[in-house]
Amino acid sequence: MTDQSSERSSAAIDYIAVEESPRFQKLKRTQRSFIFPLAALFLIWYFVYVLLGAYATEFMGQRVWGDITIGLILGFGQFITTFAITMAYVSFAGRKLDPKAQEIREELEKAEAQS
Repeated sequence: MTDQSSERSSAAIDYIAVEESPRFQKLKRTQRSFIFPLAALFLIWYFVYVLLGAYATEFMGQRVWGDITIGLILGFGQFITTFAITMAYVSFAGRKLDPKAQEIREELEKAEAQS
């Protein structure tokens, strides 16, 4: 048994053409322009932390205040950086990506309703 409604909607909208459209490509480019640089910076920051932990143990073990060491502070900085990147992406997506994606979605839903 086939689902005729899904066959009609699939035939009505060419999703490959939508994906290849300039608006969708611009949306993906905008997303990537935010994600890739931040991911690269975070990975560099993470590997610096790991390498310092492995090869600069005296530096990482220096006490800053009581039992708090530089390594502990930098490790805590990893968590803070993760949350900061997440909050920045949510804000960026809400301002730049979601409105454009919603426009594309509304157009597709309108085209589907008309078919």
